[in-house]
Amino acid sequence: MSEFETPERIALRASTRQFVTREVLPHLDQWERDGSVPRALHERAAEAGLIGVGFPERMGGSGGDSVDVLTMTEAWFEAGASSGAHSALFTHGIALPHMVEVDDEHLTTTYIAPTLAGQAIGSLGVTEPDGGSDVSALLTTAVRDGDHYVVNGAKTFITSGTRADFVTTAVRTGGPGGSGISLLAIPTDLPGFIVSRKLEKMGWLCSDTAELSFVDCRVPVANLIGQENNGFALIANAFGAERIGIAAHAYGIAARSLHLAAQYARERSTFGQPLIKRQVVRHKLVEMHEQIDVIRTYTRSLAARHAAGEHLFAEAVVAKNQAVEVAKHVVDEAVQLHGGMGYMRESEIERHYRDNRVLGIGGGATEVMRDLAAKLLGYT
Repeated sequence: MSEFETPERIALRASTRQFVTREVLPHLDQWERDGSVPRALHERAAEAGLIGVGFPERMGGSGGDSVDVLTMTEAWFEAGASSGAHSALFTHGIALPHMVEVDDEHLTTTYIAPTLAGQAIGSLGVTEPDGGSDVSALLTTAVRDGDHYVVNGAKTFITSGTRADFVTTAVRTGGPGGSGISLLAIPTDLPGFIVSRKLEKMGWLCSDTAELSFVDCRVPVANLIGQENNGFALIANAFGAERIGIAAHAYGIAARSLHLAAQYARERSTFGQPLIKRQVVRHKLVEMHEQIDVIRTYTRSLAARHAAGEHLFAEAVVAKNQAVEVAKHVVDEAVQLHGGMGYMRESEIERHYRDNRVLGIGGGATEVMRDLAAKLLGYT
């Protein structure tokens, strides 16, 4: 029995699929039109025990580790839910890990516990209009003034930014480069916090995305996450798990797309026989299966090693990049096998095609990740 097939994880997979079937699929089209998911979905996911998976019970979580998180993510896509809905509902997966690592009572009580109870929504603010994937070059400043930091600057492409109750925000408290970066938990109801605009996107339509501004926003010093000027290390530590998660998104979308393509190939007939009777179609399906199975096996092995306490910076980059390439190929082929129906907004595969495109950009663009991998692997 593999670590993904324990009785507890089989039950987690089943409960996730049931939640998706009951709470997500009937409403997903409307959420796409609305441009967001309702706050009540967070409460229902918390009641189902899903929001807290991978977070310590003493902080209000459900317990479990990265293998449990991966199990839940896989089940999410197996059931037919979208990457955009996942990113909207589970944004706390990138907003909270830094706070969990520093284990501060104030941060736990004020932000972690309410979020894991589905009562608050957290977001992560790192990317800036001029910075992209270059975290060490961020320009948003936080200047100490007594018991507060005065924050000025802007963030963009911020997932759940229009609905968030707080934003875990990367700010510059010191000199240039990564050594001058800190993290602050910034409540969105503070004067000087501004949602500049809600951004319209190609995909992830039900995941609200925002551009944020800070104008003399006074944030209590108690909201500093960890030590001043140690934010870059916290961000880097969280990136490993985030990139493993993005890899799971990619092969999850790919596996669902393969399922849809095979199903359509059995149902659709051309020239007197089902598509799947044609050798070229069968070979495409096998090739798609091969690619998915390899990257899923590799990513699962990383999740198990991460759960055991290993730091997997280079390996996580490799998994993300390779999974993104697999998903690009598989989803494109799946659309092709659907023919004209694959181009229609009414088909599920069309949504996956749009949603998948962002995975090679978010969490570090593929090109930047390859350059980082070259450094981590000693190829510089």
